[in-house]
This record gives sequence, C-alpha cells and structure tokens, in this order.
Amino acid sequence: MSDNNNTRFVSRLTRDSLALILAGGRGSRLKQLTDWRAKPAVPFGGKFRIIDFPLSNCINSGIRRVGILTQYKAHSLMRHVQQGWGFMRGELGEFVELLPASQRTEQGWYTGTADAVYQNIDILRNHGPKYIVILAGDHIYKMDYGEMIANHVEKNADMTIGCLSVPLEEAKAFGVMSVDVDRRIVAFDEKPENPNPMPGRDDIALASMGIYVFNAEFLYEQLIKDADTPDSTNDFGHDIIPSLIDKYKVVAFPYKDVQGNDPGYWRDVGTIDAFWSANLELIGVTPELNLYDDDWPIWTYQAQQPPAKFVFDDEERRGTAVDSMVSGGCIISGATVRHSVLFSNVEVHSYTTIEDCVVLPDVSVGRNCVLKKVVLDKGCVVPEGTVIGLDPVADAEKYEISPEGVVLVTPEMLGQNYRYVR
Repeated sequence: MSDNNNTRFVSRLTRDSLALILAGGRGSRLKQLTDWRAKPAVPFGGKFRIIDFPLSNCINSGIRRVGILTQYKAHSLMRHVQQGWGFMRGELGEFVELLPASQRTEQGWYTGTADAVYQNIDILRNHGPKYIVILAGDHIYKMDYGEMIANHVEKNADMTIGCLSVPLEEAKAFGVMSVDVDRRIVAFDEKPENPNPMPGRDDIALASMGIYVFNAEFLYEQLIKDADTPDSTNDFGHDIIPSLIDKYKVVAFPYKDVQGNDPGYWRDVGTIDAFWSANLELIGVTPELNLYDDDWPIWTYQAQQPPAKFVFDDEERRGTAVDSMVSGGCIISGATVRHSVLFSNVEVHSYTTIEDCVVLPDVSVGRNCVLKKVVLDKGCVVPEGTVIGLDPVADAEKYEISPEGVVLVTPEMLGQNYRYVR
C-alpha cells in the first residue's frame, strides 16, 4: 500500500472513530493540588492543562469527535474546555462534548471507568461511530491514535490496548499483560502485587497505558454484560479486560511517540514529585517532550496576556530568568529566577530569588523572598520576606512536603482564599 493510500486508509478510520476521555478522577496523590480541581484540569508546562495533551492528540490524529467524561470537581475543567476547545465545527460533525455524570441510568454517579462509558451508551449510539477510542485524561504524551486504530483493524481485533514497558517495581500501579508472538494478550492483571516480567527480562513488565480501541458494537455488548454482572466493579482493568482475554481477540499495541521513538515520552504526573520533575524537564536544551513542535502542536485556552517583562538592571536589583520558562503576563521585577517554570500572570518582586520552582498562574511573590524546590498553586500571594524550601522542619509545619523534598504551597496554606476558578 502506498503512503498516500495508507494515509487515506487511516483518515477514513479516524473519521469513523469517536474518542472518550476519562477525566472524572480526583488524583488524590497530587494532594492539595486537586482539592478544588480534577487531575486533568491541573496546569502543566507553563500554559497548558493536563487534559490538553490527550485532546490535542485526538485533533492531530484526525479524530474530531470527542467526549469528555467528568465527575469530581469539574467546574474548572469544563470551563477550560468550553473556552479553549470551542473551535470545532459542528456543521461538519465535529465536537468536543462534556459528559458529566447526569443520572442517565439508575446508578447516578459513575462507579467505575466502564460504568462511565456505559451510562453514555445512548449518546454514543446516536453518534454512530465504528470505533471507539478510550483515553485517560491525566497523562502527558504525544501519540498518533490513527496508527493504533489502523493496527486494530488490520489485526481484526475486538479490542486493542496501548502498552509500554515499565520497570517491574513501577508496574504495580498498572494493568500488566502477557502477549504471544503476534501481540495477542494472553493474560492481564490489574495492579498486581507481583507483576510478571516480560519474557527474557526480569526487570521490566508490559503495562497498559489506559488507551483502548474497541469496535463500537462489541464495546456496547460488553458494557451491557458488565452492568448486568452483580459483583462487577464496573472497571475496564479489573472487570472488562480480564473477561475478554480467553474469548475474544485482544491485542497489544506498543506505544511510540509522534517522532517514532520507542519507547516514547510518556509521563504520569500523578504525584507532587512527578509533577514537579516533569515540568522542570521541559527547561532542558532538548527535552524529550518538544513543546515547540509545529507538526504536532498542543492546543489550549490562553488568556490574552502581554509579553513577559523583566525590569531593573541594577547590580543588586536585576530582573533575570536563567534556564527557565516564563509565560505571558509575567513580570520579573528586580528578582532572580533560576531553573524554574513560571505560568501565566506571575509577578516576582525585587530582591527575591526563585530556584527549581514550578509557579502556577496568577501568583505574586513579594520582596526579599527565597523559594527553592517549591510548587506554588494558582493564586498564591507570597508575603514579603518569606523563605520556603531551606528548612524542612519549619516548612512541614505549614506546607505539604513530598518524599523527595518538593514543597507544595496553596493559598489556603498561606491563609488566603483564592477568588478565581482553579
């Protein structure tokens, strides 16, 4: 098949596909960062939110029918999607729909990942897709889902699972699978205590990314069957997938990023340490995740902010930022910023030093402050003379400290009530 014909083949498949992004979880391991927002709504990378990555992957892959399943404290997530993703053309059959738990069945709240999809079967049937792509809304990566759908069709599979290799110890947090020579899945264990390593290796396991492709009618049948099973937890990993392995063709699709790297960049930023580290990785000269990629852009909503500004050039009062990412609307006024990520509309005042920090939007840091290895949540107003990140014992009395020593600071910890939507 020629490249042009192959591209056309994939474009037809993506046109007949609908993506569902599971974005209803809190993400409790992010501690107070998710007190007022769902994990997919957490800001990431200077100007984005986590949800923007799977959404951008859909659009860039040619999937222009997307549903977002929301539940936990979803207001900021829904507002972000409405503001930033309203460019889809409804008259062409394109959409990004928000699908909150709305008592479409007797269950009420979504009880599991499979139940979240089951409760919207009537909506899915109305849209009439041939293939349904189910995605987690809380991971950072770039992936062409069209290649996975094409592989699904070529393998004549009932279900395809995106997978990647992970260190054996980390595999406890994933669904772990075993495959035969044709990549057909022969065993699947959700978050096993003792994961099975890959053949010939004792240090890595093959893990599910939470990315699934289903034939639509097959998915409906399995969801109805699961809903009628009394003891089911209504979860894809715990219930649906294990029930399919022996009876149907379930295949694994190894993840490659859009540059063709295998393994490609993929991050679960589900802990404070992982969130801090993944943000600071972006500062590198050639980071694994390229945000300056015109071929695979990450789309988002962004307020119309003025350019970042650096003011004062006195010896003891110079506005500088080195090895850092600084977003629009920021003012570095006679302060020093080193190896940090500053989101939109951040003010840093004179004689202050910020180092190894992730500063979310709408933050103001007063004069004569020292902040090191800190994550500042949206809307924090740091008082003049504040020192954070140098004395773990003192910090622990006021703030949240991660296992690797990252200090999380929220407005509430500073005795403030943030007045904006998180």
